[in-house]
Amino acid sequence: MTLQWTAVALFLYVEIGILVILCLPFISARRWQSIFQLRIWSCLARFWNKMFLTMIIVLIVLFLDAVREVRKYSAKELGTDAKLQPNMFDHLHMKLFRAQRNLYISGFAVFLWLVMKRVVTLINQLASVSGITAALQAQADSANQAAKKYMENNEMLKQTLMEGKGEKATAEGMELLRKEVRKLKEELKTSADALKNSQLEADVMKKQMEGLAREYDRLLKEHQELQNLQDSGNKKKD
Repeated sequence: MTLQWTAVALFLYVEIGILVILCLPFISARRWQSIFQLRIWSCLARFWNKMFLTMIIVLIVLFLDAVREVRKYSAKELGTDAKLQPNMFDHLHMKLFRAQRNLYISGFAVFLWLVMKRVVTLINQLASVSGITAALQAQADSANQAAKKYMENNEMLKQTLMEGKGEKATAEGMELLRKEVRKLKEELKTSADALKNSQLEADVMKKQMEGLAREYDRLLKEHQELQNLQDSGNKKKD
């Protein structure tokens, strides 16, 4: 195996290892997001897009070169001429095997490179959604506790009004009721604003998830095309 294909094979093994680590079930998405937010990754983020495009171009060029080699050594004319010389026939089969190996290595390297980038993006999106969900749950719990407290206060006010005697007790009870009503209106307005903001954030996340789903479908389609191309190469060999 030449130096360039050895490098591609090592790159493929590194991709497989990284994807296995990213898919470990006991590491949560929020933990991965905290790791991605380290200072070292923020420094590398400036060069990430350039590095991603460069690796895609290099791997696609190597993949096309492997396709050319497979087609070259799968030609029927070469096979017919090689039958006249057994040594040449074995040599051509060895060349074809290496070309097909290089095709598989480069093809899966391209595919896993795209998948790895998408997995990192999905992990970050999942961590953001989990954070929003936890915040909404905390707001809901706080609203439930406030409602319970208000119900208890209303019961106390009712008892005060029922037990009180004269206009003085009634006036004090009405004043307490007015204060509670004003307080409830203010907190209701605050809760409505928070709910509106949460709904806007949820709509944004929904649109992002739909875009990610379309991108995932596109990646599956590209993988299927690569697989079909490999199958056509195997059929030519047969």
